[in-house]
Amino acid sequence: MLQSKTTQINNKDGVCFITFPLLSACKKVNHAFTTKIGGVSQGIFATMNMSFTVGDIESSVMQNYKNICAAANLTFQNLTLSYQTHTNNVRVITKEDIGKGIFKERDYTDVDGIITNLKNVPLVTQYADCTPLLFCDPVKEVIATSHAGWRGTVSEIGLTTVKKMTEVFGCDPKDIIAAVGPCICKDCYEVDTPVYNAFAQNGNFNLNKIFTKTYKDHYQLDLKEANKQVLLNAGIKEENIDICDLCTCCGNNWFHSHRYTNGKRGTLAAIIELK
Repeated sequence: MLQSKTTQINNKDGVCFITFPLLSACKKVNHAFTTKIGGVSQGIFATMNMSFTVGDIESSVMQNYKNICAAANLTFQNLTLSYQTHTNNVRVITKEDIGKGIFKERDYTDVDGIITNLKNVPLVTQYADCTPLLFCDPVKEVIATSHAGWRGTVSEIGLTTVKKMTEVFGCDPKDIIAAVGPCICKDCYEVDTPVYNAFAQNGNFNLNKIFTKTYKDHYQLDLKEANKQVLLNAGIKEENIDICDLCTCCGNNWFHSHRYTNGKRGTLAAIIELK
C-alpha cells in the first residue's frame, strides 16, 4: 500500500493518484499526480503511462488520460501538454492552445512550464524522476505546472514560473500556493562534479542543504530541497508550500523511474485545472 505523511493518496475506480492538501484546501483547482496504477498500458509501460513519445500504443495512452480525468474530475477534452526539453522556458496557454499535445499538434517546443487563467483547461507536465511543481494563485485565479529536472532546477524554472504569473496576470507571490511532487530522492540521486558546479555557479542555493558528498567527485542531490529554496526565493511563503515525501525511484512499484529502469519505462503526469 502506498503511504504518505505529506500528501493524499487517492484510489478511485482502480486509479491511484496523489493530491496535495494545500491545493485541495484552496477549493479553486482539481489536480492529480499519477502513479503506475489504473491504466491499460502493458509491458514496461504498465499500466498508467501518460506519454505518447516513449513507444506505447497511442490508444492506450489516450485511455489512461480518460481514466485519470474521470477519477480526478478533470476535463478530458481540454487537456493541454507541455513540450519538455529541460529548459526554464514557460508559456502562457491561451484559448488557441487548448488541446495541444494530445488532440492537436503543438506549435511550440522547448516549453517546460505552462500557465493559464482559463477555467476547465487541465495543464499537463510529465515525469519519470524529475521534480513536478504545481502552482495556484487563488486570488487572481491563475494556475501553472513546471517540470524541474536538475537543469530546470539550477536554472530556477520555479522562479521563472512565478515571475511570469506576476508579470502577465498580476499575481502576488505571497498569495501563491505551490506543491513539490514525487521525484527521485536524495539517497537515490547521485550526481557528479559538473552538476555540483552548476549549482555552485548559480549562487542562489544553500549547497550544504542540497548536496552530500559521497566520494571523490560524486554527490547526492536533494531536488526537493533545491526547489523549495527556489520557491522561497521567488517570494512564496513556506507555509504555502506542500512537499511530497515520496520517491519515484525508491517507490518504483508505484512510479515510473528513469534511473531505476535505465530508461525502460512509462511516464507520470502532473495535472492541474482551474475550476
